[in-house]
Amino acid sequence: MAWFKRTKKGIQTATEDKKDVPKGLWYKSPTGKIVDAEQLEKNFYVSPEDGYHVRIGSKEYFEILFDDAKYKELDKNLTAKDPLKFEDTKKYPDRLKDAQEKTGLKDAIRTGVGKSKGKDLVVVCMDFRFVGGSMGSVVGEKIARAADYCIEHKLPLMIISKSGGARMQEAVYSLMQMAKTSVKLAQLAEAKLPYISLCTDPTTGGTTASFAMLGDINISEPGALIGFAGPRVVKDTTGKDLPEGFQRSEFLLEHGFLDFITQRKELKNKINLYIDLILNQPIRA
Repeated sequence: MAWFKRTKKGIQTATEDKKDVPKGLWYKSPTGKIVDAEQLEKNFYVSPEDGYHVRIGSKEYFEILFDDAKYKELDKNLTAKDPLKFEDTKKYPDRLKDAQEKTGLKDAIRTGVGKSKGKDLVVVCMDFRFVGGSMGSVVGEKIARAADYCIEHKLPLMIISKSGGARMQEAVYSLMQMAKTSVKLAQLAEAKLPYISLCTDPTTGGTTASFAMLGDINISEPGALIGFAGPRVVKDTTGKDLPEGFQRSEFLLEHGFLDFITQRKELKNKINLYIDLILNQPIRA
């Protein structure tokens, strides 16, 4: 009986007649809320249904923070080397090349300088899409150069952290960036220039253990995971159940590790308010 089995093999719809739904038209938040992608972008990539702050990269943060989304990128072509000839499931240079092709980025961090509420600001922002936002020699070098640029031009610095920690393929070279960035930020403090640290989801490992927690003001977005090791690792190590919300930004604010939690739509105003207060200059409207 023909209606119980196919009489022709395969789907016969011509390619030009297919009506596929365009990718990226909708976004589903972790709480199950469905949001129109265009609406999400207009709302600073925050779900209007539940306030969930979607992970974004340097491009989006630069557009939010710089006036008219105009800025100059510093050290844009800086790339990592492979001094250790590291190889795991693939060679390190091949892993870097794959990440660069997939993301269009040179490494896990970018530096922009431009006007924010009318005054110059240097913003260094990490990108989690590039090898999990891991901190290698390029990350440390770009932060060091950004600090030097700030000192030379007498500008405030902001670093936006979003990282899984140190990059294992660079081993000790990666760990050295913790000391390197800390020294540069100390020099910035000696020059009496403000440094604002924004921790976003996630900020973990050596990033947290160095520049992410050294700001004159340490702030975060709502619900961000911030810590040295992740909750699962901490629980497995200590053998104890962790408090509810452990290592989320609200927990850290309550226990004194953060100064403020800032909604993304208020980020530009808040950052410049803190800078004006630190420099004891007139508050910009």
